[in-house]
Amino acid sequence: MTQGGAARRTVLGAAVLAAGTGITSLAAGTASAASPSAEGGGHGGHGGNKGYRGLPYPTVIGHRGASGYRPEHTLGSYQLALDLGADVVEQDLVPTRDGHLVCRHENEIGGTTDVADHPEFAGRRTTKSVDGVSVTGWFTEDFTLAELKTLRAKERIPAVRQRNTLYDGQWAVPTFEEVLRWADREGRRRGERVWLHVETKHPSYFRGLGLGLEEPLARLLRRYGRDGRDAAVFLQSFEPSSMQRLSRLVSAPRVVLLSAAGTRPWDFEQAGDPRTVADLVKPEGLKWIAGFAQGIGPTMDLILPRDAAGRLGTPTTLVKDAHARGLLLHPYTARNENSFLPAEYRRGTDPAAYGDALGAFRTYFQQGIDGIFTDNPDTGLLAAEAFRPGRRPVNG
Repeated sequence: MTQGGAARRTVLGAAVLAAGTGITSLAAGTASAASPSAEGGGHGGHGGNKGYRGLPYPTVIGHRGASGYRPEHTLGSYQLALDLGADVVEQDLVPTRDGHLVCRHENEIGGTTDVADHPEFAGRRTTKSVDGVSVTGWFTEDFTLAELKTLRAKERIPAVRQRNTLYDGQWAVPTFEEVLRWADREGRRRGERVWLHVETKHPSYFRGLGLGLEEPLARLLRRYGRDGRDAAVFLQSFEPSSMQRLSRLVSAPRVVLLSAAGTRPWDFEQAGDPRTVADLVKPEGLKWIAGFAQGIGPTMDLILPRDAAGRLGTPTTLVKDAHARGLLLHPYTARNENSFLPAEYRRGTDPAAYGDALGAFRTYFQQGIDGIFTDNPDTGLLAAEAFRPGRRPVNG
């Protein structure tokens, strides 16, 4: 798949803004066009009828859309990711007080919306413990969907991505159902399936509030024909029990996300399970994951550790071990800016400047990973092209 680079992004910007002006009107639509024979669960197009095994290798996943260029988790960000050629577009799901699933990286929305500018919501600011961490701000579970729709999205890290602030206020917070309708519409327009990568955020925390994520997510997937084994969707979570629960509700492929080696999934903490991520990436842990999931989404450090200076070290055996158990790997997150790159790929001293991101991507792909989450899908695709004509990985 080709991509158009910076010049194309300039042209696309106006088109994406125009596409974003009608976002809220999507809620008035119906699901009548979505069926197993429609884009979401049907045949043909991106991935064909082979399911995820038919996706391009390595797969480029638009992390929260094209969040390197637009405020994350907006329809503008998702649209640009597709227009830049992303193979899959990611959503993170959290609930509203009245049980709607909306797309935000976190349930605390002070950093990603203009909620602080709304005096009517000043009293909603509070401090909560989320997965054992004290967080102060405004939380989606304290807002109805109607209230949330009065807010506008903004850039999460303006100090690094000042140009993205140009688009602050252009888009509302989308519901996942709006995203499903958008994906179906884009699939019909493009003549190929639009793949999604959907994360349940803090599922144990929300289940404790009576706002379980898995059941409403499964209902939406069934409604839009994305519940089957070959559906154009991945489901993912940092809590393995969320993927186990979803495995009993739908057949769509599932991915267990893995954080730093010394951490424990929050559901393990609550259940008293002593295993850490370091245990889960061992052969026995991977065998256990393979019993209910089709892949893992490890932080890149679990594949290519960094030393104290931030330089890449010796690769681990995780790629080989996971593939031996039939698991694909979608590590996270590759970005263009110096502040996110390994030390040897940084250029200059400005943390917000671009480094040798293409060099870093190529090193990642050389490890034999099946795909990668990236804020910059065009960079990922350009680097991936050298690995797509049948070349096999060096560490596969």
